[in-house]
Amino acid sequence: MAVASMTCVQLGLAASVGLFDRVGPAGAAWLRLAWAGVLLAVVVRPRLSAFTRSALRACLALGVVTAGVTILFMAAVARLPLGTASALEFLGPLGVAVARGRGGTKLWPALAAVGVLLLTEPWHGGSDLVGVAYALGAAACWAAYILLTQRVGDEVSGIRGLAVSMPVAAVVATLVVGPSTFGNLTWQVLLAGLGLAVLLPVVPFVLELLALRRLTAAAFGTLMSLEPAIALVVGLVALGQVPGVGAVAGIAFVVVAGIGAERSGARPAAGRGDDSGVPSERPAGVGAVT
Repeated sequence: MAVASMTCVQLGLAASVGLFDRVGPAGAAWLRLAWAGVLLAVVVRPRLSAFTRSALRACLALGVVTAGVTILFMAAVARLPLGTASALEFLGPLGVAVARGRGGTKLWPALAAVGVLLLTEPWHGGSDLVGVAYALGAAACWAAYILLTQRVGDEVSGIRGLAVSMPVAAVVATLVVGPSTFGNLTWQVLLAGLGLAVLLPVVPFVLELLALRRLTAAAFGTLMSLEPAIALVVGLVALGQVPGVGAVAGIAFVVVAGIGAERSGARPAAGRGDDSGVPSERPAGVGAVT
């Protein structure tokens, strides 16, 4: 699920580059979030009265950081190669993996960190500092996104949590970006945004929600180290961004780290959902008097 999600994300980002000339990076991010919010709200139709206060707060917070990671990362991609931006953004999941990992599991974030350095090659200099700042901001939002997605997935059955958080993300993005984008919208752009919203973020976010019911936050954070490698491949095939030798070596490190995280990252049965997507056991205090 996590690997499929990452692949959809990178394909969606590569496809979104075509919208930059029409609505800009932030406009492309807003268009995807707006359509995703509408689609999930209409299809799932969540009843807010069925949510606990804790779950509702988590969904609202998740919506805010979802808007942040989407808008900031699209701004980074406009200034940096896709692989470099993804590698810098990965520092967020890596931080989660380091903070949440125990014992030998910290080996995998260390290997992933080496891979990120090889992918970004900071010693060469010349990077767009504004683009780097956008990517680091997206990294911070992604770290919060992982923790909040796992919490929402544990407290809310199915994908009802996403059906609340995604419209919130759409509203936040509309307030921040919408006014500067409305004048550039055409029917062709709107239809393109609808198609992109399915590829990113609807399908990836659903897969990530389900994956985080089955993996620890540390393991999931490290498994995301595969994303810069996937980004390099997509950037090469779709955008003609040719990686150097160091980037290829970086792929090897992040793949090893990702495999190690996946093999040691299953969550205890009480903290994950079954195949239906419904948590097998609610945390104490959620939906019941304790």
